[in-house]
Formats: sequence, C-alpha cells, structure tokens
Amino acid sequence: MRPFIHGKRNSIHIIDLKETVKGLLRASHYLKETVAEGGKILFVGTKRSAREAVRAVAQRTGMPYVTERWLGGMLTNFRTIRSRLDRLKELDDLEASGAVAAMSKKLQARHHLEKSKILKNLEGVRNLTDLPAALVVVDPGHEHIAVSEANKTGTPCVALLDTDCDPDLVDIAIPGNDDAIRSVQLVMSRLGDAVDAGLKGWQARAAELEKLETD
Repeated sequence: MRPFIHGKRNSIHIIDLKETVKGLLRASHYLKETVAEGGKILFVGTKRSAREAVRAVAQRTGMPYVTERWLGGMLTNFRTIRSRLDRLKELDDLEASGAVAAMSKKLQARHHLEKSKILKNLEGVRNLTDLPAALVVVDPGHEHIAVSEANKTGTPCVALLDTDCDPDLVDIAIPGNDDAIRSVQLVMSRLGDAVDAGLKGWQARAAELEKLETD
C-alpha cells in the first residue's frame, strides 16, 4: 500500500486522496465498459459498515450482491450454488400454485424454513445465471475467500481497501477507508453511477441490434 499512502500521523497512515480519485476513475471506467458489453457485476460487502451501501447500489442497478455471508464455492463451485437457486425457484412455484397452502402446518413450517435458509445467503444472487464478469469488494482482507475465488476463476476484482490490505490481490484498487459508512456509501454510489451508465450503453446497443435484425 506504500504508493497509496500520503504520510503518517500518530502511528496512523494517511491515504493519498489523489490515489483514491485515480483508483475510483479507473474502476468507474472499467465497470462502465464491462456492463456496456452485457456483463454482470457482483457486489460483495459483508461487514456491518458495508452491507447497506452494497445492497443499496446493487438493488439500484439491478446487479447481484452478497451482504450476509460469502458461501465457499460461490464462484469456484457455481454449479452447486445454481442448484440451490433452482431449488428456491421450485419452492416459489409451490407457493404460487397454492400447493403450500394445502399442506399440513408441519409441512408448511418445513417449507418456509428451507426457503428462509436459502434466501438468507443467496437472495442477492438468485438471478445470477452464470459467473459474474467482475466483483466489486469492500475490504478484500475481510472478503479474502471471495477474492481468492475470483483469482482462481479469472474473475476481475475491483476493491475499496484500507492500508491493512494487499492491493496486489485485486485488479483495480481504490485506496480509502473501508470501515467508515460514509466512505463506503460515497464510493459505492460513484461505482453505481458507472454501472448505470454502462447499462444505458448496453440497452442502446441491444436496441440497435434488434433494429438491424428486423430491417
């Protein structure tokens, strides 16, 4: 993290804000281009200071997210994760068909318990049908399993990280305070704007292709 540190005061490292802006611009450009090509961005932040901001930006942009707990194998064993999501759809279909309402109270309780367990950890990725094009992580030290799986699967990783993290483990580093709620909200909001811009580009491109096909 030495290149990102401006100085030291009372044994506390001070991050160079110029490097923060530089990382944020690089990350924004990359995410915009990736989404404009149709890629999905998986937002990850399970720390208490990051959950709300990560969930908010993911829901605003319609992107998948993980805010409760990273399940081992989320990327490296995606087939198993997908099978759990397929099971979730089966449970939803049972409710929609009225089959659950016709069950005994004991079976209904079992049904709702199974569904709640799946939703707790996988609700944010229920519409993820394939590996994401990239990860956005708050504190790669805390989310080391997610970062490790991203590296193993060749999934690019953008991260907001503090001075206690190793920037070499991620592809684009945004040096900054990853513990302060306001800091996380600000960075996530800017990255969300980049994703929104990419979505508009993707929609425009899709509309052009559709027009060409109908002409």
